[in-house]
Amino acid sequence: MDLFKILLLMFLVNFSFCFAADPYAFYNFEVSYITASPLGVPQQVIAINGKFPGPTINVTTNENLVVNVRNKLDEGLLLHWSGIQQRRVSWQDGLAGTNCPIPPKWNWTYEFQVKDQIGSFFYFPSLHFQRASGGFGSFIVNPRSVIPVPFSTPEGDITIAIGDWYTRNHTALRKALDDGKDLGMPDGVLINGKGPYQYNKTLVPDGIDYETITVHPGKTYRLRVSNVGISTSLNFRIQGHNLVLAESEGSYTVQQNYTSLDIHVGQSYSFLVTMDQNASSDYYIVASARIVNETIWRRVTGVGILHYTNSKGKAKGHLPPGPQDEFDKTFSMNQARSIRWNVSASGARPNPQGSFKYGSINVTDVYVLRNMPPVKINGKRRTTLSGVSFVNPSTPIRLADKHKVKGVYKLDFPKRPLTGPPRMETSIINGTYRGFMEVILQNNDTKMQSYHMSGYAFFAVGMDYGEWTENSRGTYNKWDGIARSTIQVYPGAWSAILISLDNPGAWNLRTENLDSWYLGQETYVRVVNPDENNKTEFGAPANVLYCGALQKLQKPQKISSSATRSIGFTSLSMVVMALVMIMVLY
Repeated sequence: MDLFKILLLMFLVNFSFCFAADPYAFYNFEVSYITASPLGVPQQVIAINGKFPGPTINVTTNENLVVNVRNKLDEGLLLHWSGIQQRRVSWQDGLAGTNCPIPPKWNWTYEFQVKDQIGSFFYFPSLHFQRASGGFGSFIVNPRSVIPVPFSTPEGDITIAIGDWYTRNHTALRKALDDGKDLGMPDGVLINGKGPYQYNKTLVPDGIDYETITVHPGKTYRLRVSNVGISTSLNFRIQGHNLVLAESEGSYTVQQNYTSLDIHVGQSYSFLVTMDQNASSDYYIVASARIVNETIWRRVTGVGILHYTNSKGKAKGHLPPGPQDEFDKTFSMNQARSIRWNVSASGARPNPQGSFKYGSINVTDVYVLRNMPPVKINGKRRTTLSGVSFVNPSTPIRLADKHKVKGVYKLDFPKRPLTGPPRMETSIINGTYRGFMEVILQNNDTKMQSYHMSGYAFFAVGMDYGEWTENSRGTYNKWDGIARSTIQVYPGAWSAILISLDNPGAWNLRTENLDSWYLGQETYVRVVNPDENNKTEFGAPANVLYCGALQKLQKPQKISSSATRSIGFTSLSMVVMALVMIMVLY
């Protein structure tokens, strides 16, 4: 073998070892408008690769994910990976406070590691109210094969995206909010982008395409259900079948049977469902509106079909009833409290289950975040957190820090609600690196809210009706509260979470209700390691986009070359594999 072949072989071996340690998964997303009629009315929706909803991302713990995004919309775009913690790389989180928008006709490539996580999540477009028109899809992180799972391997893994839906597209909904109007009741609920099965000819018109899930009798399936909707909590149930709750947003749960479960906006759950019925007919899959006047909201119901391979006929009759608790406001909250963390199960996470005794850690910072009904600020209808209506920065937070741009934001978010008039500001929380923060979410509105924290799985330790007080800590679950990224807050009630701030970056804390989020109900937690020599946060990626005060640094993009760049890494891998094969053969 000559010297060239020896050197080439050495390079290939080193290259192979490098990537064998950290496997890569590649996706190409083309985001565009298509026309669809999920509720029987033609409308513009956002599709990915021509599909609505978008494709499921399916990866394994610690894999590196590369997603090339081509923006074929007529406005800026960012994709947010809800629940993916982006360890040390808030640059990849895909929100207005972390990234500059991908301009129309441009490509941009996300690259991040799904480190120390497992579970069920979803992604969606985070700007301009776009999620109301689609662009969402499921995101699965599987455990590595060496890590035991606390249940037998299911026959199949089924993703289900549920959510309320309007026949107006996101631009029309956005204009209504800009004009100071309420969105009103949704026109329906979609299941995997499809409208309801015609269970009632008065409520459901002819010709609507509905979701059908085909299963084998006697088998157990894992159903990953996410509420990707706009603002409506939904009760999920399957006629005649028990739902065994097994996982939520990356944490295995104590396995309990439910006939139905309330899933709030932004939340994800995994159920184990055994197909143990007699298949005399198909069965209804139902997602119906909750925490509203359900008699008036009857049309806000999604219905799909569970079809056994040996089914003898179509589903018929009345839908299975949801919880009968119209005059019992504690039922849903008690159900939420019953969800417990399986502290004995193995699972990939920064602090492994069973070893992180969060209840004994000293709290370093306490924030009480209170939301109220919308208010007028400077003549505009806005929503607030603790009296502050958030204004997104024109330059992303950490990008401004990197380039020492002043005046982009203020590190002055109040620890207690303001007593004066509400104000519009880019006010963020100054998080203490490696601190342990307690956040109380107080919902003084009449509508259900759910809140999401990027960058972390927090511990959901308590919730109750009324105003939170210092004495409320006596009710906290300090042992097996579920670790998750999205928590519900009932009207006139509070929820408390604990967050270990071990992930440096700028992290969004927001309501998941799109209308309230759009109008300002959010902030960011900036977490920076004060030791400059301690490289705990990765720098900006080579392809970082510039905007706002740094717009002049942005170079124009050539579409053809950028498309090539996005697949260049994949192509290089293919070339290397081909060269390896040639060396083996010759």
